[in-house]
Amino acid sequence: MRKQKIPVPKPRSSFLLIQCTNCGAERTVFSSVTIDVRCKVCDSLLAEKRGGRAKLHGAPVRRLD
Repeated sequence: MRKQKIPVPKPRSSFLLIQCTNCGAERTVFSSVTIDVRCKVCDSLLAEKRGGRAKLHGAPVRRLD
């Protein structure tokens, strides 16, 4: 009797590359942030904490897997 292979589930959260809408600078953030993330150049809000998934105020460039 062979053991069945159980697939490992992929995590639902990941790292995202976010581009600031004001200055165009890019910053890497986690999709479930625990603090508000601001741009290092112009200090505008990029990601806001919401208890679960973050609300993104910047433009997501790509997902970093």
